[in-house]
Amino acid sequence: MSTSKDQFHIPINPSLLNVISPVGLEFERNRLMLGENSGKIYGVIQYPQKVDIGWLSKITNIPSTIVSIGFEPTDNSALISAISKSIVQNRSTAESAKDPLTRQRAEKAASDGERIMMQIDQHGETVGLMNIALMPIADDEKNFSRICRRAEHTLSMLKCKIRSLPNLQKQGLQHLSPTYPANEEISGILNRIIPMSTFVGGFPFASSGFSDASGYYFAKDSQGGLIIVDTWLRGADRTNSNIVIMGIAGVGKSTAVKHIALSEYMTGTKVIFIDPESEYRELCHKLNGDWINAGGGSNGKMNPLQIRPAPRDEENEEYPLYKDEGYGMSDMALHLKNLEIFFNLYLPELSMMHKAVLKQCLIELYHQFSITWTTDISTLSPLDFPIFSDLYALIKEKEPTLKDDIYKELALLLYDIAHGGDSFLWNGHTTVQTYSRCICLDTHTLQNTADHIKRTQYFNLLSWCWEQMSQDRSERVLLICDESYLMIDPHVPQSLVFLRNVEKRSRKYEAGLAIVSHSVVDFLAPEVKMYGQALLDIPCIKILMGTDGKNLQETRDLYNLTDAEEELLASKKREHALLMIGSKRLHVHFEIPEYKFAYMGSAGGR
Repeated sequence: MSTSKDQFHIPINPSLLNVISPVGLEFERNRLMLGENSGKIYGVIQYPQKVDIGWLSKITNIPSTIVSIGFEPTDNSALISAISKSIVQNRSTAESAKDPLTRQRAEKAASDGERIMMQIDQHGETVGLMNIALMPIADDEKNFSRICRRAEHTLSMLKCKIRSLPNLQKQGLQHLSPTYPANEEISGILNRIIPMSTFVGGFPFASSGFSDASGYYFAKDSQGGLIIVDTWLRGADRTNSNIVIMGIAGVGKSTAVKHIALSEYMTGTKVIFIDPESEYRELCHKLNGDWINAGGGSNGKMNPLQIRPAPRDEENEEYPLYKDEGYGMSDMALHLKNLEIFFNLYLPELSMMHKAVLKQCLIELYHQFSITWTTDISTLSPLDFPIFSDLYALIKEKEPTLKDDIYKELALLLYDIAHGGDSFLWNGHTTVQTYSRCICLDTHTLQNTADHIKRTQYFNLLSWCWEQMSQDRSERVLLICDESYLMIDPHVPQSLVFLRNVEKRSRKYEAGLAIVSHSVVDFLAPEVKMYGQALLDIPCIKILMGTDGKNLQETRDLYNLTDAEEELLASKKREHALLMIGSKRLHVHFEIPEYKFAYMGSAGGR
């Protein structure tokens, strides 16, 4: 072969051509022969009103088929005008139709049109022209017929209407082939106007896993891609490590919680459970953790009158001296604020006068124990603090001296907590001691008590947990509050305020709070919505599992769910959830490694 400076001939490689080229091509009216294989080009000419997340994957994953998907953005105004006319026509048809079925279909078409028009016009949704061409292919007639039927059936189940392209099989093959540009004739036949969200959300690779580049295996997405999450990662749209987990009983909520807790424990996080149903007892024992009966057990007493050191929000903030101008409220002053909430929960019938006298008695009691506004609380032991029998004795002592009915009434109201049935919970010095990174505060024995007793003890436990979360900034601590609705008291919203403040401040102490409950409705009651909604909004990681009814409606409105996301929750599929991590949303499946079930135990989560 001769060559020159301006020309260079590449020799033809027949072997390569034989590999990449079919032996021959033959086109018939409704099919084609591609070498030794039979094929047939179909086009999708109608799409369903509603689609699921990843719906296109069901089309692209049909065995023995080749699929081409095209999308071209277009002008919204023409579509809005067309939809508007369609709505008018359908409304007219619905009003004039005598047949109930025709009327129902027309009303549905009109309402769907209004929804899409609002999505495009008011929410700025981008629309475009989408076309889908599909070719079943097989090397023998029997398989070819079977694959064609499977493709037609799959598209029918998705409520897509397809048709073959008679006398256009050649153009269809060109349109389908990666070696040709899109065929204008085929595009003109198949193009349909579709919202961008429907197109993007349908791609099989739209949710192909998620990774923080650190952390642990969390779940799998709808396509089987791994989701790797570092709950302690901060930055961009992730500002805290709080978690909210919602779902009705039986959808795998407890399994997911235990899976996350085990993963956190294995990566060095200290995990604390508030456990109303004894679901985490076995897990705690198998991790050699500290199981504490916080419902009246001898090892589970937490003295509400014990002042706990108040955490400092700034790392360089020294312990205040509380003299002269000081650095803020003292530990004793802050604890008295918490005691106000405690007594509001325990004795909601207390009047303002009762509360004022009770506060005076508490201050005098602390002074009797040599505890003042300036005392360094960190130097005291649990035995250095008064208990409720001491408070009761002080009030009884004042009663005959002052001859004031307020003291008599307070003594009667506080008898139970000092010497009666409630003394087993709260009258005594703190006995809780922990030595491990797994702590389970079991409150199961509280479940048969009155609601005000439960809420009061949960607040008391939460105060102790906050001390554990805030005492060491270098230690990661995750507090998991199961059945969190038990902490809600519409008459004492301050308990929710405390919980909300824990969520807000935890990021400063390398801590996180996990809210686990059945229903968002409990948090959105008018009396507590101002604080309850914040508990559901603040967490950067949200796991929404199956639900229905009023709770589904509230969840949709609260998190602005799409139709596909709403249907995912309504299906109530076990171990499936909608994961919101920052601004990203994923359909996830909790496939738990088998070895973890050996730790989970038999109570819940299996």
